[in-house]
Amino acid sequence: MLNFCKMHGLGNDFLVMDTIHQAIDINQIPISLLADRHRGVGFDQLLIVTPSSKADFACRIFNADGSEAEQCGNGMRCVARYLHEEKFTQKNAFTLETRAGLINVIIHDYDHIEVMMGVPCFEPSKIPFKAEKIASQYEISIDSLKNPFSITVLSMGNPHAILCVDSLEEAPVATVGADIATHITFPKGTNVGFMQIINPKHIRLRTYERGAGETFACGSNACAAVVAGILNHGLDHKVNVELTYGNLIVEWADEKSSVILSGPATKVFKGTVF
Repeated sequence: MLNFCKMHGLGNDFLVMDTIHQAIDINQIPISLLADRHRGVGFDQLLIVTPSSKADFACRIFNADGSEAEQCGNGMRCVARYLHEEKFTQKNAFTLETRAGLINVIIHDYDHIEVMMGVPCFEPSKIPFKAEKIASQYEISIDSLKNPFSITVLSMGNPHAILCVDSLEEAPVATVGADIATHITFPKGTNVGFMQIINPKHIRLRTYERGAGETFACGSNACAAVVAGILNHGLDHKVNVELTYGNLIVEWADEKSSVILSGPATKVFKGTVF
């Protein structure tokens, strides 16, 4: 029997569990079954909070298909609220350890939680992405389509490919998103962002997440999209990212600075898995 909390960050939904108050054998959790929206609880990612020797707490992130992810911006905001609201900590500012490294979070209130997402990485071998050298944009071909796509590739602790599109409604998220997410040039797969620029301070975004499909929001992809937009499309250094169920604010000062992600975290309900 395992206790959990269902949460979401602008529709990007999570099942949050902790190993601090209960024993969990991660290998025994039927992740894909629990993620199923008809036969389970339903979620994009499973977040498991554990003790940490390097930070205040640690968090392991599992996609709906059971694969483990390195980073999750919306998820870290939800974990921050969970830890604070459930009184694991009384602090409004603390650190979380993920596979991508240490993450600093600041809770102003539960609608305004800041996550320091780290400095973007553009080195192909570290993303990882198969390319001979760093480029501002890359051409990627898909077998079923005649013309290649121009993408910006970077890591926010996890890999991202960003495409700039004229219309978000007409963007081929399900098809092209799936093809790029599993493209041979990304050895570990990638999250794919489709970005429509409204003005230098405002973008709209849809995301195809590896291991989960299209989600209503992806915090790390929002960060990657803004970084790509600043470098290649004239975005300002503080941008409103419009998603299906609300907005995130992303700030990036320069290439040596951490990207700052700000937005809400919502608790839906608590439950028990037998």
